[in-house]
Amino acid sequence: MTHDVPPSASGPPCSCCHTTHGTRLVVLTGGPGAGKTAVLEVIRRHFCQHVAVLPEAASILFGGGFPRRDELAARKAAQRAIARVQIELERLHLDEGRAAIALCDRGVLDSLAYWPGDPAEFLDDLGMTHEALLRRYAAVIQLQVPGDGEGYGHSNPLRTETAAQAAEIGHRIGEAWTGHPRLTVIPSAPDFLEKLRLAVAAIRAEVPECCRQHAVPGVPPHA
Repeated sequence: MTHDVPPSASGPPCSCCHTTHGTRLVVLTGGPGAGKTAVLEVIRRHFCQHVAVLPEAASILFGGGFPRRDELAARKAAQRAIARVQIELERLHLDEGRAAIALCDRGVLDSLAYWPGDPAEFLDDLGMTHEALLRRYAAVIQLQVPGDGEGYGHSNPLRTETAAQAAEIGHRIGEAWTGHPRLTVIPSAPDFLEKLRLAVAAIRAEVPECCRQHAVPGVPPHA
C-alpha cells in the first residue's frame, strides 16, 4: 500500500546532550496494507539518529530470494528464518547501544500470525516462550488494516494477500501481541494522515524527552 507522506530530506541531527542511550526495542506492526512502510519512512526522515528504524526481516529474506511457497514445510521454514533474522537485527542494535529506540518493522511474535500450525511448535523451535518474547519489547504499536473500500492497496510487489486475507492476518497479529502491557492499537481512518498522526504520536511517546522535538509536517510535536 502506498500513501502520500510529507517530503523531506534524511532525518535531522539530534541536539540533545547524549551521544548514546540505553536501547529499547519498540515494535510497529500491523497486517498487510496497514501503513507500516509509510509511517516508518516518516520516522526515518524526520526523527533523529537516536531512533533507529530496522528493516523488515521478511522483506530481506523474500527480496533476497528465499523460497516463498505454499507447502507446509516451506511456510514453516520461512517463519523460522524470519524470526531468527529479526532476533539478530534486534541484537545488533542492542549490542551497539547507540539508539534510544530501535523501531522494529514487526517483531518476532508477528510470525505467529503466519505460522501454519500450533503456535507452541514455533515457540519450541525458537527455544523461547510467549511471555519472554512479550517482555523483549518495551512497547508495541499495531496499525489496523483498512478494508478493501477504505484504501487497502495492492501495489507492494511482495504482497500477495487480498483485503480479506490481510484483515485476518491483522487479527492474528493482534492475538499474538495480546498480553503486552504497553500495546497501542491505531485504528484505520478514512484520512491516512490522521492515522499517521496517531502513529507518530505513539512512537514519539517512546522516545526520550530530549529527542522528541523534531517536527513532522502536519503532526504537532505534542500530538
